Amino acid sequence: MTATPNSPATPASSDPASAVQAPRGLHVITWGCQMNVYDSARMADVLRPLGYGPVERPEDADMVILNTCHIRERATEKVFSELGRLRKIRDERIGNGQDRTIIAVAGCVAQAEGEVILSRAPYVDLVLGPQTYHKLPEMVARAARAGGAVIETDFPVEQKFDFLPTDAAPQTQGNLTAFLTIQEGCDKFCSFCVVPYTRGAETSRPVASVLAEARRMAESGVREITLLGQNVNAYHGDNGNGGSATLAGLVEQLAQIPGLGRIRYMTSHPRDVDQSLIDAHRDNPALMPFLHLPVQSGSDRILKAMNRGHTADEYRESVRKLREARPDLALSSDFIVGHPGETEEDFEATMQLVRDIGFAMAYSFKYSPRPGTPAAGQPMQVPEDVKDRRLAELQALLREQQDAFNADMVGTVQEILVTNRGRKPGQIAGRSPYLQPVHFDGPDHLIGSTVKVAITTRRTNSLGGTLIRETASAC
Repeated sequence: MTATPNSPATPASSDPASAVQAPRGLHVITWGCQMNVYDSARMADVLRPLGYGPVERPEDADMVILNTCHIRERATEKVFSELGRLRKIRDERIGNGQDRTIIAVAGCVAQAEGEVILSRAPYVDLVLGPQTYHKLPEMVARAARAGGAVIETDFPVEQKFDFLPTDAAPQTQGNLTAFLTIQEGCDKFCSFCVVPYTRGAETSRPVASVLAEARRMAESGVREITLLGQNVNAYHGDNGNGGSATLAGLVEQLAQIPGLGRIRYMTSHPRDVDQSLIDAHRDNPALMPFLHLPVQSGSDRILKAMNRGHTADEYRESVRKLREARPDLALSSDFIVGHPGETEEDFEATMQLVRDIGFAMAYSFKYSPRPGTPAAGQPMQVPEDVKDRRLAELQALLREQQDAFNADMVGTVQEILVTNRGRKPGQIAGRSPYLQPVHFDGPDHLIGSTVKVAITTRRTNSLGGTLIRETASAC
């Protein structure tokens, strides 16, 4: 999704939220995780009362928001590269007699390097961290009044979710799948990770707030939601009775919402896999049998250096319990190779854990220092060529396991949530319980339904099948 901030025209009212103006173009460019995708949609929501609507190109936008991610290497430089392009677009618009485009930088790079952004790119109008996007209307008004940049990177006392619009989020209208943030921040402080510094401490939304948004999504046509959190299985939202709910308890209530047939969650931490969550995978059919459970390394020595708080065998034991509860459960994971001090023996321990567990898919990366994290200053940094070799070996093994998992799908019958037309005439497509794209012949009226499909072929990144019958459930 892209969106663009408009030129700072003075609102007709001192209350920016009430100053509905002529339609203005918003273009949001999103980098990073699913939570950023969700945040981008909600930023569009809070700007809607000011007259902002989505446009496809930054050239047509009155406001452009860069929603940034600080996890990957060279994240900051990518932001400044894009800002340079946006400055040219804004200058061209001014030269053509159009309003000046508002340029905003949001997200984790903004949180970590807000002052640097304003120093290197003084033409930026708004800088806001991921906990303050509910203040966007106020920030637009302040920028209009003051004529200069506005920065909001504090961690506010109030939770942003308490200030978001409560009407049906337009980004879910017509969508069958959606993300729903239920938890933010992290208290784990892994040595390589910036999340505690950019998203703050762990906080969970109240159960009532989550259920209300999920109902609005279901009423707008959503049939599958993915619950998001930096540590989503550490969820402990207020249950309205003086206590807190677990993720398992929340999922149980979500599963009762009419029309909502599928529930997923990510990202989980191995330390927070408790018995209630294991039991939920056994007992709740709405909870999909596909779990993203990052382990990062198979070496106890490196796991300790990473401050992960669990051992490789504890991870294996959690997986054993989950698979015992739900035999058809499949796993994905995250891996980092080349963490400072990682030896060949440590890397081989990771390879062995992958062989022992078996993953349907996985994300794997080379370690890259993130400023301000403990690992960035540690000695024994692994040479780049060694990291490259280890990553290639790991990815080859993971690809082999993913191919084998997809091959094992052939000959099975899977329930497919039909989401759209296929690429060929008469073809429709959807997603399996394991998030695999599946293409098969069928009528368009099945879109939005869950149907049984016999899997007949596998491709590199998708499956093909045959519709068993048109009898379908509405999920």
